[in-house]
Amino acid sequence: MTVLSQFFTGNEAEPVAVENSSGKGSVLLVCEHASQTLPARFGTLGLGSDVLQSHIAWDPGALAVSRLLSESLDATLVYQRYSRLVYDCNRPPESPSAMPVVSEIYDIPGNADLSDADRYARTSALYIPFHDRISQLIAARDQTVLVTIHSFTPVYHGKPRTVEIGILHDADTRLADTMLAHAGGSSFKVERNAPYGPEDGVTHTLRLHALPSGLLNVMIEVRNDLIQDEKGQRAAADFLHGLLVAGIAAEAE
Repeated sequence: MTVLSQFFTGNEAEPVAVENSSGKGSVLLVCEHASQTLPARFGTLGLGSDVLQSHIAWDPGALAVSRLLSESLDATLVYQRYSRLVYDCNRPPESPSAMPVVSEIYDIPGNADLSDADRYARTSALYIPFHDRISQLIAARDQTVLVTIHSFTPVYHGKPRTVEIGILHDADTRLADTMLAHAGGSSFKVERNAPYGPEDGVTHTLRLHALPSGLLNVMIEVRNDLIQDEKGQRAAADFLHGLLVAGIAAEAE
């Protein structure tokens, strides 16, 4: 039996989803926190339904914005079908936040006291297939601009966040720099490396797939109260489309 067949029931989808696989655009979109779904074997992880619908389980609106960008950019989209509470695919296996015992103010009972075998099973079933698929897609393409899409809560640990869109980068600032330059004067409050930055460990996917080979890359965070409905999702996607097209074009000159 394969690891996936042991981990998931026969009715559950594979962890990695790919949409618009034949897209001709240079952008490869990645949405690590697309879903709040838990594999059946984990039940509720000891959490109430309200918590499982909240931002600690997924990035609300991120997949919808990613799909709109996939359409407008003719970009291939890769996303994770299961909740980051089981495994956060934007964290390496050695990170405590890959399988968090606490997320913001919430204890995660189902993640307490995991054995090495438990951690290995989650890593093998969720993290490895996800990042292997991204690597395969990049290897099969002539050119890739790696763009990861996230959303964040407007209030964290009781503190309001005024930033609306974050343009994040790690050591490679090229695309972020040009996007931020084109964001000036917009109706959105846009900031660099906000509400998180590389020091918070949030750029793992960029570090793993883009930095070693010099791929143009950026991570985008959108405040989730702005993308609760289709109108907000489209407004954010249209704005980000403009920034990405302008940024990529500037870097190609």
